[in-house]
Amino acid sequence: MAKSPSKPFPGFKFGCDPELFVRNPQGVIVSAHDLLPGTKEEPYKVEYGAIQVDGTAAEFNIDPAENFEEFDRNIVAVMKTLLKMLPTGYTLAPIPAVQYSEEEWDRIPAHAKVLGCTPDYNAWSMSINPSPDVSGELERVRTASGHLHIGWTDGIDLSKDVDHLRHCNDLVRQLDWYLGVWSLYQDSDPVRRNLYGKAGACRYKPYGVEYRVLSNFWLTTKTRRRMVWDRMQQAIWDMSEKFYPENYSKYNNRVVEAINDSNPSALGNANYICHYPLQKI
Repeated sequence: MAKSPSKPFPGFKFGCDPELFVRNPQGVIVSAHDLLPGTKEEPYKVEYGAIQVDGTAAEFNIDPAENFEEFDRNIVAVMKTLLKMLPTGYTLAPIPAVQYSEEEWDRIPAHAKVLGCTPDYNAWSMSINPSPDVSGELERVRTASGHLHIGWTDGIDLSKDVDHLRHCNDLVRQLDWYLGVWSLYQDSDPVRRNLYGKAGACRYKPYGVEYRVLSNFWLTTKTRRRMVWDRMQQAIWDMSEKFYPENYSKYNNRVVEAINDSNPSALGNANYICHYPLQKI
């Protein structure tokens, strides 16, 4: 009997490291820099994952999961822990982009305003993505992501293993077809995509790859978390027989344009391909 599309691909592990904004009891978005423990260098370990401050946002990561039940449990558990660690009356805001008030911006120390200095890569062009420009009217704008981590190996030397980088690029481009385009219909916010999360955005890891295209929109409900899981699994299962970047290569530019411009209409004739139903696996 055919199984659910959520069947995990054997030998793979899955994680995420989403970012969330914080609201104070008055409903105002405030910086998390002085509200939580943990840093990029030293995350604060909690059950099922860890938490940290990332600039002005609250970030968490989860322990690697082998199936959806573990994946979802880890996310929900760490988010609950994160919420409990905030002062009374403060809440988490899973929104893709915010603009801090002038008053709040003036309160934030310079080190918390610095954007991430570690570059990410473009799996389509196989080049480093430029750092976003947040000068001028964008100075007080910050974004939050919902990155996915996919692991299938360990201890890869990223400076030498060209095959690993090629496999990462292939998977990320496949995920753009399955997740990146789909996310346009779930998350219509163009602000973040103008700065982060362009098509093919990824980081290569010794254990696999980090898919950096999605915002944090999918954290809001179990249904969305399940849809992300299902599409991620389907993309991997289909790699050998339905590698969309190759089978439909003439539409790849449209996929990239649609994601980068937050404009699903750019897909044109490729639109029907991206709305295929998930197959039984």
